[in-house]
Amino acid sequence: MDKLIYVAGHRGMVGSSIVRQLKARGEKNIVVRTSNELDLRDRSAVNTFFENTKPDLVYLAAAKVGGIYANDTYPAEFLFDNLAIVSNVIDAAHKHKVEKLLFLGSSCIYPRLAPQPISEGDLLTGSLEPTNEPYALAKIAGLKLCDAYRKQYGCNYISAMPTNLYGPGDNYHPENSHVLPAFIRRFYEAVKNDVNQVECWGSGSAKREFLHVDDLSTALIFLMDNYNSEGWVNVGTGVDLSIKELGETIAEIAGYKGDIVWDSSKPDGAPRKLLNVEKMSGLGWSSKITFTDGLKSVYEEYAKSRADD
Repeated sequence: MDKLIYVAGHRGMVGSSIVRQLKARGEKNIVVRTSNELDLRDRSAVNTFFENTKPDLVYLAAAKVGGIYANDTYPAEFLFDNLAIVSNVIDAAHKHKVEKLLFLGSSCIYPRLAPQPISEGDLLTGSLEPTNEPYALAKIAGLKLCDAYRKQYGCNYISAMPTNLYGPGDNYHPENSHVLPAFIRRFYEAVKNDVNQVECWGSGSAKREFLHVDDLSTALIFLMDNYNSEGWVNVGTGVDLSIKELGETIAEIAGYKGDIVWDSSKPDGAPRKLLNVEKMSGLGWSSKITFTDGLKSVYEEYAKSRADD
């Protein structure tokens, strides 16, 4: 009998990609719930779901997410909601004898000034980036819970720490989105409205690594199949670029010919976030989607979605 797989957060960018990739390899026994059907912040509801459904495998990709503005504006919600989600799901998985759980973290768990590239061992060696500290703290709690439940109860719970993601299902909200989708929207609208100047937050000097979400989901399925140890695994490309280079690349793809103005009064966030992916490479997985190809496909998808505006 096929394993029953629960994907928490299936409507999100990562969760929806996990479901696509699982179906692509022939998995048919997949269970999902919308947030209206199951509020993962509700401990009682989560326990009832696990008791009735009895999943064998769990991908915990559900979270309250957002960019610098959202994290800085709603710190209490980001900390409380994400702590509730991870603690409720991980504990319910233990109580109802889930065979294996994969927790999805974030590279923001690492110190703001961590050595580059960032290795798994750099966790808790320095201060976090203040603009997304609440979200990072909840993610740290999640991966530590996985290791604690492994140590105390023998649970096979693992964690993956992805770098910055992009791809189908991203959030293009004008204020609450991450930098890459925000740039896609901004330059698309600049071309459409014949605007000759686009303002971008920060100096543009900060460097970021980007991974296509479909690459990530294949990595997560690979880990679920092959990784059974304590600790967490970085998932990325091992290559980064400056935010200025990102903006210029998206502007070129969009066909934008005007000026790009960088507002250095706005925060840059961490100066650099590049993951050391040697552990993942050693397990036998590496990213397949090139950044240029991935970015072009995402821009084209977004432009198509706005064609009737």
